[in-house]
Amino acid sequence: MEGKEEDVRLGANRFAEKQPLGTAAQSQDKDYIEPPSAPLFESGELCSWSFYRAGIAEFMATFLFLYITVLTVMGVAKSDSKCSTVGIQGIAWAFGGMIFALVYCTAGISGGHINPAVTFGLLLARKLSLTRAVFYMVMQCLGAICGAGVVKGFQKSQYEILGGGANFVAHGYTKGSGLGAEIVGTFVLVYTVFSATDAKRSARDSHVPILAPLPIGFAVFLVHLATIPITGTGINPARSLGAAIIFNKDRGWDDHWIFWVGPFIGAALAALYHQVVIRAIPFKK
Repeated sequence: MEGKEEDVRLGANRFAEKQPLGTAAQSQDKDYIEPPSAPLFESGELCSWSFYRAGIAEFMATFLFLYITVLTVMGVAKSDSKCSTVGIQGIAWAFGGMIFALVYCTAGISGGHINPAVTFGLLLARKLSLTRAVFYMVMQCLGAICGAGVVKGFQKSQYEILGGGANFVAHGYTKGSGLGAEIVGTFVLVYTVFSATDAKRSARDSHVPILAPLPIGFAVFLVHLATIPITGTGINPARSLGAAIIFNKDRGWDDHWIFWVGPFIGAALAALYHQVVIRAIPFKK
């Protein structure tokens, strides 16, 4: 019996490096070191394969994102009856679900941005260098253009008739309403990204990094539910640019500036809020 009791005691403490989750983890004191800010320019990245690998991951993720989501939008737009398609809720689920899946797939390679506004917000918070941020944005835009282009290649005539998934301010709403919707929607998304990936929470609650793609995708879903009737929901300049370029009609470029200015302002506000509130919370009680 003594030997068995010893085995049980050792077994219970065998994996001492494992930390408790949730509130149990909050009650323990842990060492926490604030990660250093990324340099503004880092020329050494240009000689690293991981830098280009991350860019390729951003390109592929944004390509798949546009491919699935614009196809979903086209399926709803060509239906005479909302009951025969997934409807607005389905469009929102397509956008949110794809972000959830793609962030999960690419987070370990590039960080899973898939959105120039997210990249811009993280740049302002000094989470990545300007070199990497510009490269990410270029690859995201190229991926979005290619993704929308493949959708148009499948159904060219229907794509042009149904609007190509391009973003524009809906009839009955002002440009100010559209801009405000994009600012607040992007703030919700980028704020969620900062909260879900905060290093302090990662150190305190070990389950947070694992669950990070879920709240990010869910935030995208909720924002789409709220703002699809207003702007079609941009909150992602690459998504709006890709659809506008491939659609290539006056309607696709109407008020296009809103879908760059709005998300960038929203991302900047979220980065400011992160610096003032989230990082200001002391880790140890």
